[in-house]
Amino acid sequence: MNENEEGVLLGKLKAIEYKRFEDIKHIREDGSEYWSARELGVALEYVQWRNFEKVIKRAMISYENSGHRVIDDFAEVSKIVEAGATHKPTKDYELSRYACYLIVQNGDPRKEVIALGQTYFAIQTYRQEVADHFNELDEDNRRLVVRGDIKQWNQMLAETAHNAGVITNEEFAIFQNAGYMGLYGGLDVDDIHERKQLEVGQKILDYMGSTELIANLFRISHADRGKNQKG
Repeated sequence: MNENEEGVLLGKLKAIEYKRFEDIKHIREDGSEYWSARELGVALEYVQWRNFEKVIKRAMISYENSGHRVIDDFAEVSKIVEAGATHKPTKDYELSRYACYLIVQNGDPRKEVIALGQTYFAIQTYRQEVADHFNELDEDNRRLVVRGDIKQWNQMLAETAHNAGVITNEEFAIFQNAGYMGLYGGLDVDDIHERKQLEVGQKILDYMGSTELIANLFRISHADRGKNQKG
């Protein structure tokens, strides 16, 4: 997958569809991420666990046939759940990003949500591969990677606000401007534009180095999380 192909896929994946899978992602204390198979099954609209577990088993076979150890990406765990007045252990899996990708590849192709999952995990798996080698990239390619992430988060933030019907286009522009002012010591969009000596029509984000872009990515992603928590 290259930059253009990723852009096409992102265009097909709306914010609400992206968040279906992003919101069930878990982060361990060491910073590694995983998805609960139980939660993923619900997100993929499987009503019965036994049917979804068949999909997981097919994904495991594909993974094992490629020469990998299943336990590395499909870690089986036991969780205690309430069952009436008692509690009982229930089997679950902590799935890596790639494990999830294999699962949606083996899912029911008649389900629209399976196609959405394939798009999401294809993009995220590609981005993880890029991130693993981020420090090896030259400055131009680092900028492309982070700029793509910012574009996606901006889209998510705008869709979340507008779908909720609580903010107009003008109010959203003011909200974004406030974010810049918080990061740039009170400078608004026009001030930053002037400081960078940009011409009319030139976008601020297109004239940032990778370090400055990363700072803005942090600002935007946390603004989105803050809105969701308040909602």
